[in-house]
Formats: sequence, C-alpha cells, structure tokens
Amino acid sequence: MIPTETEHQELTVKLTEANFDKLSSGGKPLFVDFWATWCGPCRVMDPVVEKLAAKYSESVVFGKVNVDEEINISSRYQVFSIPTFMIFKGGRPMDTVIGAVGEQSLERLLRSALEAHSQPT
Repeated sequence: MIPTETEHQELTVKLTEANFDKLSSGGKPLFVDFWATWCGPCRVMDPVVEKLAAKYSESVVFGKVNVDEEINISSRYQVFSIPTFMIFKGGRPMDTVIGAVGEQSLERLLRSALEAHSQPT
C-alpha cells in the first residue's frame, strides 16, 4: 500500500538546518535520506523509504534532506552522490549507504542501527 501525501508527510520529517542537530541527537536513531527532486534514483527509492518508515517509525525517526536546499548539511557529511542514506545516533553518523540499493540493504542498515541503539553506549 502506498501512503497518501498526508501519511507521507507524517512518516518522514523534512530536515533543515533548523531541526537537523536536534533530531540527529534525539533518543531514537535518525534515518536520513539525502535526495533531490531531479534525481531519478532518489525517486525510485522514495516508496522504499516510505515503506520502511511505516514499518520502523516506532523506533527510528525518518527524515529527508533536499541537497539543493540544505547545502550546508550535505557538505558537513560529505554527501557527493545521491541518493545517500545515513543513520545518526547521538548526533553522529553511524553508517552510510550510497545509491539506489533496494529495500533489503536499507533494512539491514536499520536493523544494524537498532541493534547498536539497544546496547549501552
């Protein structure tokens, strides 16, 4: 089932310089999708990210960074290719996957982050 536009907005947060640091340092891991409107592979991955957001939203915050609008965030984390997916915990990147890698690869990334999150730091 494909989420409606309203559900889509509820499942993922638009990340900006105003909210990125707070969300990446929050109690839950933050999954970040670095994308752009003109990026074909980003559009291919969007339904995959939405499906995973629906499945993991209880334990992970899902956010999207438009690299054209948020150049400083993209530069800070050296995002040179999109789509790029990163998991943050405690304000720091834990892991990165680059490219239209499919659902299984992103789910492995999420599971790994959740296992690390459940262990004491």
